[in-house]
Amino acid sequence: MTTTRFAAGGADRIGRRAGLALLSGAALAACDAFGTTPSTEKPAPFATPAGTTKVATIELEKGGIISFSLFGNEAPQTVKNFEAKVSQGFYNGLKFHRVEDWVVQGGDPSGNGTGGGQMPSEFNKLEFKVGAVGIARGQDPRINNDAQFFIVKRDSPHLNGQYTNFGQVTVGLDLVVKIAIGDKIKKITVK
Repeated sequence: MTTTRFAAGGADRIGRRAGLALLSGAALAACDAFGTTPSTEKPAPFATPAGTTKVATIELEKGGIISFSLFGNEAPQTVKNFEAKVSQGFYNGLKFHRVEDWVVQGGDPSGNGTGGGQMPSEFNKLEFKVGAVGIARGQDPRINNDAQFFIVKRDSPHLNGQYTNFGQVTVGLDLVVKIAIGDKIKKITVK
């Protein structure tokens, strides 16, 4: 297992700041101001890929739900892996270990950004718009983390084609922007 994990342009908590300096500065400069969307409404329209039939629902321990469409046609192995982990209860009780003004990240079994295995990246043409759900990766863009996922709170075009985009928040974007470091996932379901 590699201990270096970068996601959405930032470095893990071990202190690998090279990625942060290069990517995060550009990322934050590229981000526009954003608003929140009440959880009873959908975020701004986005192009839904064909074959989007399943929805993942994150139930937060502190209350509330976040739902997102899964893009099985665009990232089939990533979605299959995510669904398998969900069916095993893998994410239950894990926390969001990274929270920045433009992204939240969770799903790390170690709880600090260093955990999880590896799997091949699945780049696609989906854009990282507000509410897009992606997979963390290490320094080699061809290798994804097999557990950690992130949700962008702002349009993040610098991630397009660099990270696997496998979902889009449809309910609960207002909760995404309120997530704090250490907030826990009570459970995730996929239907």
